[in-house]
Amino acid sequence: MSGKTRTRILDAALRLFNEQGESNISTNHIADELEISPGNLYYHFRNKDDIIEQLFQRFEERMDTALQVPEGRPATLEDVWLQLHRVFECIWDYRFLYRDIINILSRNRSLRLRFARILKRGSANAHGIMQGLNETGVMRASAREIEGLATNILVLATFWLNYAGVRGEKDEQKAIRQGIVQVMMLVSPFLRDSERLHLHTLSAAYAE
Repeated sequence: MSGKTRTRILDAALRLFNEQGESNISTNHIADELEISPGNLYYHFRNKDDIIEQLFQRFEERMDTALQVPEGRPATLEDVWLQLHRVFECIWDYRFLYRDIINILSRNRSLRLRFARILKRGSANAHGIMQGLNETGVMRASAREIEGLATNILVLATFWLNYAGVRGEKDEQKAIRQGIVQVMMLVSPFLRDSERLHLHTLSAAYAE
């Protein structure tokens, strides 16, 4: 029962953080949502930051899975689409982290270092995939262009939800789809003509 209560607390916290913003939710709000006493919640978690750390661990494991690349063969353009979909789905499911990322990471050095590790892996992953597409002739870019492209992909993915929010986008799921398309638009100029045409056809359908 103790494990189930702990899981329920994490699930409720994630839902409330995503819906209302982490800064607007206290441990009392989470306890009220679950109809348990604050003392019961504190039996499982020391404070709200402890809850955030545990949610971050879930996020970290999910992102590590999303960033896995095909083994034994170069990545294809379809692999890029699939991986972006998995990454942006993870961002959506833990969107509270991205909405207030600077504030959350500034309060916790451990999370800041762990998120930096995710960024480093994401950058290496994007670089490796772009290099593979280059080697197979799907795209043509110099080493410097690939390095810049990998960085731009990472920056766009990390701050896309903030940009969509400032722009006033109410449908965040639509914003996620648009974010994936924007990443692919960064890749588009480097693709060969046939792949670029295919990409634009897919993008038009995906963004709707």
